[in-house]
Amino acid sequence: MSNKPRDVQVLPIAADTTVLRSRSWNRLRFEIEYARERGTTANSYLVAAAKTALIDPPGESFTEIYLAALQQRFDLTRLDYIILGHVNPNRAATLKALLKLAPQATVVCSNPGAIALRNAFAEETDPPLNLQVMKGGTDESLDLGQGHRLEFIPTSSPRWPDSLCTYDPQTQLLFTDKLFGAHVCGDQVFDEGWTVLSEDRRYYFDCLMAPHARQVETALEKLTAVSPVRLYAPAHGPLVRYSLIELTHAYQEWSQQQKAQDVTVALLYASAYGNTATLAQAIARGITKAGVGVESINCEFAEPDEIQEAVAKSAGFIIGSPTLGGHAPTPVQTALGIVLSTANTTKLAGVFGSFGWSGEAIDLLDSKLRDGGYSFGFDPIRVKFKPNDVTLKLCEEAGTDFAQALKKARKVKAPRQPATAIEQAVGRITGSLCIVTAQQEEVASAMLASWVSQATFNPPGFTLSVAKERAIESLLYPNSHFVLNILAEGQHLGLMKHFLKPFGPAEDRFAGIETETAQNGSPILADASAYLECRVNNRMECGDHWVVYATVESGKVLQPEAKTAVHHRKVGIHY
Repeated sequence: MSNKPRDVQVLPIAADTTVLRSRSWNRLRFEIEYARERGTTANSYLVAAAKTALIDPPGESFTEIYLAALQQRFDLTRLDYIILGHVNPNRAATLKALLKLAPQATVVCSNPGAIALRNAFAEETDPPLNLQVMKGGTDESLDLGQGHRLEFIPTSSPRWPDSLCTYDPQTQLLFTDKLFGAHVCGDQVFDEGWTVLSEDRRYYFDCLMAPHARQVETALEKLTAVSPVRLYAPAHGPLVRYSLIELTHAYQEWSQQQKAQDVTVALLYASAYGNTATLAQAIARGITKAGVGVESINCEFAEPDEIQEAVAKSAGFIIGSPTLGGHAPTPVQTALGIVLSTANTTKLAGVFGSFGWSGEAIDLLDSKLRDGGYSFGFDPIRVKFKPNDVTLKLCEEAGTDFAQALKKARKVKAPRQPATAIEQAVGRITGSLCIVTAQQEEVASAMLASWVSQATFNPPGFTLSVAKERAIESLLYPNSHFVLNILAEGQHLGLMKHFLKPFGPAEDRFAGIETETAQNGSPILADASAYLECRVNNRMECGDHWVVYATVESGKVLQPEAKTAVHHRKVGIHY
C-alpha cells in the first residue's frame, strides 16, 4: 500500500475540455475488483464553453478533495449542467454536495437514472432537483455553444440500467463512463505504452462486463456507429487514445467468448441500494471464470418474456433479492413465478440476497424453490448491509461451485473417451507436490499444486500453473504475494488429502492445520519440507489455466534430509 495522499490531477485534454482525475494509490472498493492492489482513478470531465457541463463527478470517497479542486479552477455558480453516466449511492452523495454549491445546475441523465435520483433525493428539500432526461437519438442533444453540441447514447446493462454515454462532435471525445476503464492509479493521463495496461483492462472486463456480454455487444454496436471518435474518456483509469481500435476489438472478442459458452446460468435479481447487485456481480464473476456463461437480468428493468427465455435456455438459475418491508420486491416475485412455471426441476437453483434488519425475501425464495423440488448449487447466501471482501469472495466461490456442478453433470452425460497416445505421453511429465497459500487482508485461500517448475536463476523464479476456476486465482495477480509450501515425500498424504477435498464457499482452508505467518502475510505450513515467500511478477492466459511467473523473496528448508514429494500421472487430460 502506498502512503501517498489522495489528490486530484487537473489537465486540459481538448478544446474547452478538462479532466479532473481523483486519485488514490491505495485500494478502493469498486464493485468486486478486490483482488487488485493498483489503486484507482475516478475521472470527471468539465466542458466549459458558452455554457458549462460537468460529466461524471466521482463517488463520495473523493467528494471533499474533488470539490475543492473544482472550486479552485471554476466558478460553480456558472455551472449549467451535471451529466451522469450512471447513478449509484456513492455518486449521489457527491452530487448532493455539489448541488449545494451549484443549485442552479440541471442534472442530465437517462430515464432509469432519473428514477434512481428521485429516490436518492426523496428526503431532500433544499436544493430542489432539476432533472433533464435524455433518451438518446439524433434529435436529442445539449448545445453548450462554441460548437459543443453534446449527443447521448444509452448503453444500459443489468448492472447499470441507467448507463448513458456522451459524445462531443466538436472535440471527437466519447465519454464512456464504465466502459473501457481500468482500476489503476498513476501520473499517466493517456494510454501511451498501452500494452502494460492489457491485464488490468482484461481483469476489469472480466469482473464488470463479462456477465453482461450481450448488452456490452449492443453498446459496442451503438458506440462504433458514432464517428469520428479520437478519444475514449472513461470513468476510471487512463484515457484511451493510442489503443482505441485495439481495445474496442478486445471488448468485442471478449464478449463473443462469453456468449459462445454452451452452458449458461440465468442470474435474476433486483437491488434496492446496490448491495444485492454487487453480490450478483460477484456470483457472476465466479461462474464466468469457471467457463460457464451468465445471462444476468435485472428484474426491475426486464420484460417477462426476457426472463422466461433466459430461464428456459439455461442449465441453472440463481435468484437474488433485497428485503423491503419484510417482503421481496414485486419484480422478484414476478420472476419467481416465471421460474416456477418455466424451469423444470432438473435445473440447478441458487438463492442470495441482502437485507437491513431481516431477510424474509431470501427465506421466501428458498422455501418456494425447495417446495418446487429444485436442487441447490449452494446454500442460500444472506448478507446484512454492505458486503465486505470476505462476503464477495464467498459469492465468487459459490458461483464457481455452481458452474462446476453444471459442468460435471454435462460430463456425466458424455462418457470419457480413452486417452490418446499424446495424452498418455504428456501425463508422464512429473512435478513436485506443493501447497500454494495466499492471504490478502481478511481473504485467504490455498490449493494443491503439482505444475511448478523453476524458470530463472537470477532472479530466482519459477512458474506455477493455476486453473481458471481455482478460488486462489483471484489472489495471484502481479505484485501480490503468496507462499509455496513444498511437501516432503512420505509425509505428504495428510496435507495432500486435506487440500484436495472440496471446500465450501469461503470455508477456512486452514482449519486443523498448523501454520505460521510469513513476512508477506501468507500462511506457512509447519509440516512442509521447505517454503518460499514469493511475489507474482507476471501471468499469462493459457487455455484453461493461468501460468504465473513468480520470483522468490525469502525461503527456508524446514526438513534438510527430506526428499520432495512428486506427482506421477498416467494421462495428461486431468490432474
